[in-house]
Amino acid sequence: MGRKVTVATCALNQWALDFEGNLQRILKSIEIAKHKGARYRLGPELEICGYGCWDHYYESDTLLHSLQVLAALLESPVTQDIICDVGMPIMHRNVRYNCRVMFLNRKILLIRPKVALANEGNYRELRWFTPWSRSRQTEEYFLPRMIQDLTKQETVPFGDAVLSTRDTCIGSEVCEELWTPHSPHVDMGLDGVEIFTNASGSHHVLRKAHARVDLVTMATTKNGGIYLLANQKGCDGDRLYYDGCALIAMNGSIFAQGSQFSLDDVEVLTATLDLEDVRSYRAEISSRNLAASRVSPYPRVKVDFALSCHEDLLEPLSEPVEWKYHSPAEEISLGPACWLWDFLRRSQQAGFFLPLSGGVDSGATACLVYSMCHQVCEAVKHGSQEVLADVRTIVNQTSYTPQDPRELCGRILTTCYMASENSSRETCNRARDLAQQIGSHHIGLNIDPAVKAVLGIFSLVTGKSPAFAAHGGSSRESLALQNVQARVRMVIAYLFAQLSLWSRGAPGRLLVLGSANVDESLLGYLTKYDCSSADINPIGGISKTDLRAFVQLCMERFQLPALQSILVAPATAELEPLAHGRVSQTDEEDMGVTYAELSVYGRLRKIAKMGPYSMFCKLLYVWKDVCTPRQAH
Repeated sequence: MGRKVTVATCALNQWALDFEGNLQRILKSIEIAKHKGARYRLGPELEICGYGCWDHYYESDTLLHSLQVLAALLESPVTQDIICDVGMPIMHRNVRYNCRVMFLNRKILLIRPKVALANEGNYRELRWFTPWSRSRQTEEYFLPRMIQDLTKQETVPFGDAVLSTRDTCIGSEVCEELWTPHSPHVDMGLDGVEIFTNASGSHHVLRKAHARVDLVTMATTKNGGIYLLANQKGCDGDRLYYDGCALIAMNGSIFAQGSQFSLDDVEVLTATLDLEDVRSYRAEISSRNLAASRVSPYPRVKVDFALSCHEDLLEPLSEPVEWKYHSPAEEISLGPACWLWDFLRRSQQAGFFLPLSGGVDSGATACLVYSMCHQVCEAVKHGSQEVLADVRTIVNQTSYTPQDPRELCGRILTTCYMASENSSRETCNRARDLAQQIGSHHIGLNIDPAVKAVLGIFSLVTGKSPAFAAHGGSSRESLALQNVQARVRMVIAYLFAQLSLWSRGAPGRLLVLGSANVDESLLGYLTKYDCSSADINPIGGISKTDLRAFVQLCMERFQLPALQSILVAPATAELEPLAHGRVSQTDEEDMGVTYAELSVYGRLRKIAKMGPYSMFCKLLYVWKDVCTPRQAH
């Protein structure tokens, strides 16, 4: 009697609207799953079209091309003899749903629409989709003719149902539904569902992996069962990075852990588990069984197929594993670096241009590119043909094989120190030393002629010459003079990004990197349209305190001693005149708060959702030993 099941889940680097590429990655994942002996394969949310299609979901083309991919999957010999569970948008009775489509041997078994849509933070699913609100009910979905011709079915069940195979029962919940107060897995488990599946489009947030793993292990601790989680990975064309973490759990233990950060486009996890372990675990929880006797049943779609084999006595079972977490500093070194790699290869540019000031923010951004180069070299070393092909395209050299991150960084990253009369020798040296240690192509230039030319136009027209406060000018004059320098740097950055490779006789253009951290953005401590106005800003969601921990990690892990002097130096924009050759302006003096305090404000505002009064009430207690109520105010 068969009781051992081999199931597969995956993390795929899908790209919004890349229907052909998405199809190939889905097929590859199914092929790997079958090769590993799996008879059920789960994929990420909306994997056919890519999660981040945004308003393209409104277009009928997106629905059409998704159906064409589904047709190709149904027709492929790769999908035979394995239950495939794929994600795509479907229009049912003129309403658009975010759906799971489950099929086997050219027959669609069930279309399961998402019940709870994600609509907070970066998610806007209610803008494009409608949640299925008819709990435990199904309707007949009339298949389009292109699908009917393949499946020979006219209609299939559409709604909130579960699959009942010869040996077990499979129930689906989609991404957000795991995070809701009363998740579908609760009642599905009480109704006898033994395998829960979760197709996610979950993006990376520092420290989020803990919550994700805790939710899955708690679900199966309380209710028993096998839980599969699939997720998107990589950058699918937007600001978000989807961080994989595919997993398989049973009865509160993890049996397979996928990578959180990886340059591989396709990652498949399998586990062989004993269904009797689920049954015996549940049978001794009397409170669960009492609740199960009262639960409303789910409609069951009968499937004449078994996930287990008759002769599986000698089949080895998977062993539990301990989940390995990254520290927040490690997450920063890996996540944004992987995102940069995806953005670079898919934008078909030749590298990055980074204004390097000698401070922590731009230094951290440079370290992210160096970390990216390190991961690329590691992936090539471990035999990744996709990464090798992409890097050869980027550097425009078909025989190139990267081996040294420093050498690769020299090809991909151009750094530039843009000095002015207000710049100190110390920041110039720090920028030069870091560039030398990571291997970037470094440029040093002076922006004073451009600044004087712009101010000359103003003086010619108005007959007035503004002065810094240190030279007797007003605060308005001083601020305007600072902003001119910052904006000139942005113009120069884009000019060099477009033409510096041309000047070196090399093809291609560079993407401009910004270096504005989240604390400064929340406070508004930046010049509009300065160097923070870039093509991409990989540290835009990271606080200064987390950035400093990341820079410390890079100093130790990558042997970059230049970062030590960057860490200890006071943060400064260097936009005001020097005093006796030394920096006279620091960011913290300008802002009136320290970066440590700013990080606290950021957490209270963005995470705790507090306004000024609530923050004041909270800080009265938190800061009671360091400042008076009036100072906190």
